[in-house]
Amino acid sequence: MKNTFGTSLSVTIFGESHGPYIGATLDGIEPGLDVDEDFIKYQLSRRRPSGRISTSRVEADEYSIISGVFEGKTTGTPLTVIIPNANTNSGDYERGLPRPGHADYTGHIKYRGFEDYRGGGHFSGRITAALVAVGAIVISALKARGVTVGTHIKQLAGVADRDFGDIVADVETLSHLDFAALDSEAGERMRAAAEAAARDGDSVGGVLETAICGVPAGVGEPWFDSLEGVLAHAIFSIPAVKGVEFGLGFGMCGLRGSEVNDPIRTDGARVYTETNNNGGINGGISNGMPILFRTAIKPTPSIYKPQMTADLEKLENATLELKGRHDPAIVHRARVVVDSVAAIVVYDMMKTGGAI
Repeated sequence: MKNTFGTSLSVTIFGESHGPYIGATLDGIEPGLDVDEDFIKYQLSRRRPSGRISTSRVEADEYSIISGVFEGKTTGTPLTVIIPNANTNSGDYERGLPRPGHADYTGHIKYRGFEDYRGGGHFSGRITAALVAVGAIVISALKARGVTVGTHIKQLAGVADRDFGDIVADVETLSHLDFAALDSEAGERMRAAAEAAARDGDSVGGVLETAICGVPAGVGEPWFDSLEGVLAHAIFSIPAVKGVEFGLGFGMCGLRGSEVNDPIRTDGARVYTETNNNGGINGGISNGMPILFRTAIKPTPSIYKPQMTADLEKLENATLELKGRHDPAIVHRARVVVDSVAAIVVYDMMKTGGAI
């Protein structure tokens, strides 16, 4: 039952969707870092539901840092954040009727029927609020070293955003956007598509695209601890993620080597590549270019249309008609979670490799 990730910097998550608290512990964070509580609150606000394309369950996320910070700076000892769950309607969930596409059935098997099934329990996206809280501290630590992270909604419900242009400038722009579409007109069409699905009692998915700028060359390991492999491992831990690709990813498969190889150049002071089809990573190790990857987010499984399921107690087929409060789309809320998890991985690998 592993809920800890990382090597030199590890993160442990705990709690359930309808339990009294959720939380996370960072172990291995360096001492003396400024802890910007306003930035933590801002990051949590970007994950919080808003408008008709989100659930109506809105939590205040009044977090508490209960260890690892003294007089506004990290102490270097384990840093723990807890967040209370205050706005829960546990009666909306029925034991033994798993939601198709959700982890209700697999969680029931894994935990032998002792799982907290309310709101998805430990499998709920609610737990990601704690990751965002501790991730904000890591994002700030990386930014102080010139490393920035930004994610935009590349596609939602079939509506596409523009590509990254000036990546460093776009990442800075994204740090100020609540809805992470670089093209505002595309963002409005995304919202409209998600609202249409909500009116139908249905849901939509999409693709997030992430850029990590400023990572020096040489971070990562070949083979089993490749930078791509560790990032993908962590990103796949986020609920609803079904795919991760780096650089051109699957787009390389129909091209020739001459079309996808990134020409290596120097200006006399630094080495760089003219293109970035490999997403800033070669042989599992960063090459100094921006790290680029895309994350596939499936449609939210909790929908209001009748769905076929099975009664796990009676072992009879059944029809599920959901009650409660659910998101017609989580892509826009997941972007800050991806930022947070990616920052934790990069900090860990930079520290492991001696870059921190």
